[in-house]
Amino acid sequence: RIAIRTCVSKGKVRLDIEDNGQGISEMIQKRVFEPFFTTKPTGTGTGLGLSICYYIIVDVHKGTLRVTSKPGEGTIFTVELPIAKPILNH
Repeated sequence: RIAIRTCVSKGKVRLDIEDNGQGISEMIQKRVFEPFFTTKPTGTGTGLGLSICYYIIVDVHKGTLRVTSKPGEGTIFTVELPIAKPILNH
């Protein structure tokens, strides 16, 4: 099961993507956004996907990206982005 939730609060848009999979261990959660970190066998993964997402969300858009998980209970990735003020054209 995959659930996607969105909300707007305090000038931010929040997106939660949750699954009911096997979950992620605490050790892997601590490293999941590191460049080149992968749980795949050598030669089958670059380990760049989540680090690139982290860079775009945090450094470029000044938001947050976090993971919450317990093994056997699923995982939630949460993205929060500030809402940009509209530019008024005169």
